[in-house]
Amino acid sequence: MNKKTLTIGRLAKAAAVNIETIRHYQRVGLINEPVKPLSGFRHYSIELVERLRFIKSAQQLGFSLQEIQQLLCLGNEHCSDIKILAEEKRHRIEQQIKGLLTIQSVLDDMINSCQDDNKAHHCAFIDALSKKKALK
Repeated sequence: MNKKTLTIGRLAKAAAVNIETIRHYQRVGLINEPVKPLSGFRHYSIELVERLRFIKSAQQLGFSLQEIQQLLCLGNEHCSDIKILAEEKRHRIEQQIKGLLTIQSVLDDMINSCQDDNKAHHCAFIDALSKKKALK
């Protein structure tokens, strides 16, 4: 085995991902699958370690695999385009946070409306959900 290549298992270990993750990324086109020699194992470039780490880091920031594909296609030479994509992502996350804060507030109100008395005939929480007025 060439020192500049790795088997899929060693690549997975070096990039701290699962072998199935690598196979999935191959299926969706984020990384290329090397040709399998007639005898032996496929050999992956050592440079894929960095690419896999990039993909995992981008996922942790909330980027979808499709968005990551866009980032990879743009590459280092298109920093201003990447900045626009990152700003769009941040805006979508801000909207999600606002939505989650609204849900949290509604849940707090509904929890506070619950009676601690188990003898009550109706639960305000269940009633609110049943009437579909929780988020209105």
